[in-house]
Amino acid sequence: MADKNAAPVWLSEELARQLTNVMEAMMGEAPLVTFVPHELSAPELEGGDDALLWWEQRFSVGSGTLMWVGAKRQSWEEIGNRILKSAGVDDGDSDSIRSTYLEIVGQALSGVASALASRARADVACTDGHEAVPPGSGGGTSCSFEIGVGDQTIPIIGVFSKTLMDLPDSAAQADTPKRADPPAKPAPGATKPTAIDLLLDVELPVSVSFGRAQLPLKDVIKLTTGSIVELNRAISEPVDVIVNNCVIARGEVVVVEGNFGVRIRQVISRQERLRTLY
Repeated sequence: MADKNAAPVWLSEELARQLTNVMEAMMGEAPLVTFVPHELSAPELEGGDDALLWWEQRFSVGSGTLMWVGAKRQSWEEIGNRILKSAGVDDGDSDSIRSTYLEIVGQALSGVASALASRARADVACTDGHEAVPPGSGGGTSCSFEIGVGDQTIPIIGVFSKTLMDLPDSAAQADTPKRADPPAKPAPGATKPTAIDLLLDVELPVSVSFGRAQLPLKDVIKLTTGSIVELNRAISEPVDVIVNNCVIARGEVVVVEGNFGVRIRQVISRQERLRTLY
């Protein structure tokens, strides 16, 4: 049985999972995504009328960590059309279909970056994504993915650079549990720590919410650089301070030595916290 932590198995499974999640969110229907090893052919890497649309994605976890996703015109048109029709757009032009497909790929690769961050124990983001053909030979492995939607199967190709494949393997070694040293005996007269003392050094994510908005999917797809999304909060209203997905306080935005900050004006009650869970 193949090691699920080994690349490219882990990377292929993660890309399949992210494609499933993104397309389900867009269409309301979860596709069945499967993959098998694939050997790139010369026509798949060359131009011409039957050329594949390739997207190259670099990750910020290290030099040479690259992934490519390629699809024939029939495949990316089918995916883009299905997404647009789910959003109520029945007559999208070629550019809209193409950009919609690339948006699906981009979101799926962002999900892969998050998974890489968990395994690498570091911040990982997608950087410098653009259309580019993968190298013809050496330094990478490819898989063929089949996206099953209804009675139709849509094929695409994923290619992983050797550096990217090595990353999950090395990170997985860090997941191997190490033999713990026996706990040290407390010194004579030492006070046993209380439960709250053990929790004081636990780090929690803190974020600030300026407001929220709900948009139809067809409006989300139309968002471009310079678009404005109106939030449900006036400029004079306080912002929410959120800890571990729960609003704990409200305050006003201030600037401290060139950085944004929040001056706490109200710490909300426990009952209200339960009502504001995100």
